[in-house]
Amino acid sequence: MKLPPLIDGVFLHRLNRFAAMVSVDGRETMVHVANSGRMRELLRAGSWCGLAPADRPGRKTAYDLALVGVSEEGAEDDPQAGGRGEGRGLVLVSADARLPPALVTEAILEGRLEAFAGYTGVRREVTYGDSRLDVVLDGAGGRCFIEVKSVTLVEGGVALFPDAPTERGRRHVQTLARAVEAGHRGAAVFVIQRGDAVAFTPHDLADPAFGAALRDAVSRGVEAHAYTCTVTRSEVRIIAPAPVRL
Repeated sequence: MKLPPLIDGVFLHRLNRFAAMVSVDGRETMVHVANSGRMRELLRAGSWCGLAPADRPGRKTAYDLALVGVSEEGAEDDPQAGGRGEGRGLVLVSADARLPPALVTEAILEGRLEAFAGYTGVRREVTYGDSRLDVVLDGAGGRCFIEVKSVTLVEGGVALFPDAPTERGRRHVQTLARAVEAGHRGAAVFVIQRGDAVAFTPHDLADPAFGAALRDAVSRGVEAHAYTCTVTRSEVRIIAPAPVRL
């Protein structure tokens, strides 16, 4: 998925779940944060961030927080990069939780996700039971319901979700289990919006109930998939599957 030309900023502090203050050309500016996760490991004062212009009528903010630069483990950012998120040892992370369903849909339509090959119909935002799931696939072999989760936290090379308790996330995997029991295929897909993870596991320290719900759903036939992304100033793209450790 292509990104619009980004504006360089320096993260200052978060105001609430959906707003933060950044410095743009030395001016404090409020930006929209399209991610309800805590992201404490990403949103640190002084970090480089890439801002997507979004100046539309009725908006309170002129930018969306698109990317955040974090130091790679064991490395320091290159001071010669000029604070543009391009230094050696800097990992770019997509902070927009709205992207992953579109990234998965794009990859399926382009035939890049082998696990979901062979379907002829792709729909977004479909209600099943008491949940609205991100993607549904239709084909000769039946229907597949997919719920997509955005992952930004990586510790020791392992991607973790969630970074805060998520009742909604538990409900979604339980809905997938009911879909499987009804004869459909169900899959929880974790999109790791950075390229430095080697595996994925549920973050039991943050939300043990979600981890228990996911493991129970998998034991009932729900699939769990994880994918890493390549993230640049101009594009976010799913690139490879990552092992899921339950």
